[in-house]
Amino acid sequence: MDELTAVSDEGATGNYTFRKEAFFYDGHFKNNPVTPGVILTETMAQIGVVCLGIYLMRDNLSSIHGPQIALTSNQIDFFLPVLPGEKVMVVSHKDYFRFSKLKCTVKLFNARDELACRGSISGMIKTIDL
Repeated sequence: MDELTAVSDEGATGNYTFRKEAFFYDGHFKNNPVTPGVILTETMAQIGVVCLGIYLMRDNLSSIHGPQIALTSNQIDFFLPVLPGEKVMVVSHKDYFRFSKLKCTVKLFNARDELACRGSISGMIKTIDL
């Protein structure tokens, strides 16, 4: 994530620029690189779920140990390719947060503000008790 532009109890918005030199472009695809779907999903999860989860748990987090975060499920539909060097925007909306499980509807928009992919991502957020 390059920038978190908004965060509230209901969702998060942030940006990331995919570096042209990123290792995954070498083999995906030769002479016609596109960002792999798993990388797009990870970007959506980090901005849309992890950042929001940390925000929602802010009063319960240890300043020394921080949260433990595990993604539990995702269902993503892909519509447009994201190219090397492209800046994307991720927008998430909280579906629910209970019993340490956060589920969000997440959208990723390309540099032209077109919907590149969308779906739902869930994760568990726990604090470390020592």
